[in-house]
Amino acid sequence: MKYFDFHTHAFTDNLAGRALSGLSDTSGKTPTTDGTVNGLREIMQKNNIDEFLLLPVATKPSQQTTINNWASEIMGDGLYSCGTIHPDADDAIAEIDRIKSLGLYGIKFHSEYQKFCPDEERMFPIYEKIAENGLIAVFHGGFDPFGDGEIRCTPERMARVVGKFPELKFVVAHLGGLNLWDDVEKYLAGKFDNLYLDISVIASFNINKNQLLRIIQAHGTDRILFGSDCPWDNPANEINMINNLPISDNDKEKIFFRNAHALLRLSI
Repeated sequence: MKYFDFHTHAFTDNLAGRALSGLSDTSGKTPTTDGTVNGLREIMQKNNIDEFLLLPVATKPSQQTTINNWASEIMGDGLYSCGTIHPDADDAIAEIDRIKSLGLYGIKFHSEYQKFCPDEERMFPIYEKIAENGLIAVFHGGFDPFGDGEIRCTPERMARVVGKFPELKFVVAHLGGLNLWDDVEKYLAGKFDNLYLDISVIASFNINKNQLLRIIQAHGTDRILFGSDCPWDNPANEINMINNLPISDNDKEKIFFRNAHALLRLSI
């Protein structure tokens, strides 16, 4: 089986130690890598994952240009990357054009770190520009163990946005909303053709197997993406979780790599 991990994280070598230490202290979770790109590549190799997508996040407006330059420089040998913008940056919309020119594949948003809700009207021109550039929009969904307690990106809020921008392909991580899976079933699963859900880190949150299967079947295996959220989970956990579901090998191939290739327009 081939694998494409659609949800991974790493930092520059200079920042990795401090970043992981701070996040680990806040959440109580132990990272599975040292936070560097080389560390990420090592754990991917151990799990026979040849391709993976990096999802960097600018937590301050001043960070977006530097992060996007770095993300474009480290791509290659199976590593693909999205870019990032901060909604409060004065040049956020212009940076989307630059992200496209850098060869990055989309924009990663994190409402908890960037302090916005996805259905705020100020975000609408940003979504329009992302769609205009043929990029994807990736969101953290639901609870975040590193957050301040407020859940800004809920399934209900995402449903308002996804339905308003049918020309834009959205990916909502953590099966649409970590620990909010009843609301995922109510508002997201199977409701939108332009919506993809990744399964990152949910194996560590003990989602009920029957509910996981219901959501996958309702949404359709064509729009479910394997991901781990590494270094915050070992990809083996999500691989085992999907392999233990009563779905066909063809559906597992879609989830593990074919859907990622189709969404990012990569050759198989």
